[in-house]
Amino acid sequence: MTLPEQIVSRTLVWTWGFYVLGALYVVGPVLAFVLAGFAALALYLGPAMRSDLQPTGSIPWLVWLWGVGMLVMLVALWVGHIDWGLGLTKTIKSSIGWAKGWALLALFPLAGAVLQIRRDVVVRAHSRLALATLCILPILIVAPHIGLPGRLYTSPLKAIGGVGPDFFTVFLYKVESASGAARWQFYAPWSPFAGLLGVIMVLFALEEKKHFWLIVGCLAGVAMILMSKSRMSLVALVVASVGPRMMPLMLRVWAWGAAAALTASLAALWGTLVLAVEDSIQSFRSARADSTRVRETLQRIARERWANESVWFGHGQIEPGPHLVEYMPIGSHHTWWSLLFIKGLVGFLAFAVPFVAHFLYVARDAVFHPQGRLPFGILLVFLILSMGENIEIETYLLWPALLMLGIHLREVADRA
Repeated sequence: MTLPEQIVSRTLVWTWGFYVLGALYVVGPVLAFVLAGFAALALYLGPAMRSDLQPTGSIPWLVWLWGVGMLVMLVALWVGHIDWGLGLTKTIKSSIGWAKGWALLALFPLAGAVLQIRRDVVVRAHSRLALATLCILPILIVAPHIGLPGRLYTSPLKAIGGVGPDFFTVFLYKVESASGAARWQFYAPWSPFAGLLGVIMVLFALEEKKHFWLIVGCLAGVAMILMSKSRMSLVALVVASVGPRMMPLMLRVWAWGAAAALTASLAALWGTLVLAVEDSIQSFRSARADSTRVRETLQRIARERWANESVWFGHGQIEPGPHLVEYMPIGSHHTWWSLLFIKGLVGFLAFAVPFVAHFLYVARDAVFHPQGRLPFGILLVFLILSMGENIEIETYLLWPALLMLGIHLREVADRA
């Protein structure tokens, strides 16, 4: 392996070790800037670098778009802080938060596109992480039944600062206050995010060429999805695994004919289908009714306050929510409404433009080439994740997926 491949592989394989140390929130951003630094040096020095650090090509236009978008995001943050008089200290703190979150959306694709990192190396490292997860699984399952505490300890690294102590705390499980049942979050800060990490694990496993590693990755990913009890993850598993593999059908005439015939045959049952879909949605929402109510109320408050108070550059930061939303911060639990509330329309577009452009790019490639399936599946997961989570505070664990987006851009350039 090249030096960047060794760094990436070992960091990914040691995910559980870093979690035990409470260091994952630190490792992600550090890795991003180290790899981006290698990429910058490779582009600047070129042939003067050692052979395994030389660049594979120029920076793809989509990486440039992500870079510009994230810089615009930083400017929107500064303007929002100035508009609301939040002071220099909070501005510096928020800028550091940007560097640990939003900036990673540009840095990892840059590293993947420029450095000599092969897709197969990242896929295999992810499979080894899946094997470690399966080995730890019995301990996690047994823990609540034999009286082990859910929360073990919080790492001293919390002094570095972050979104909250959960990012530096080691959990075996958590107990839901409403039902009293155990819910697992693995190495993520909360369960729904762990479920979506499980979906990404399955997507990486489907790229494996050896059946053993494919089975290991799928088993570990499905276990994370089921034990996290995340509704979003169940939807994402179907959409992100099946959807990309259906894309080549768009080139088949018979597939369009079959779709037309199916649509015509279902027209007579339209009313029944609508009722069935509505019942399914209602069942989905009522599965965790309190969570659904809190999320919808937070989104409504964020939408109204954005539209009435600060359209262009937002409020600059999240704000404490009322008792109605169980004191959850306004500007959380949804990437898009959070962007509008915190960074306004400017920040919203700074993320939306590169995301939509990249989404359409990989969707098109998924139609024509199998290499497009994994990145398209990843962006489908990101899209679903953004509807219920703040994606920027989770990039420190999404970095293998972000790196793969850059690797795919290089692969497409090599095919051209």
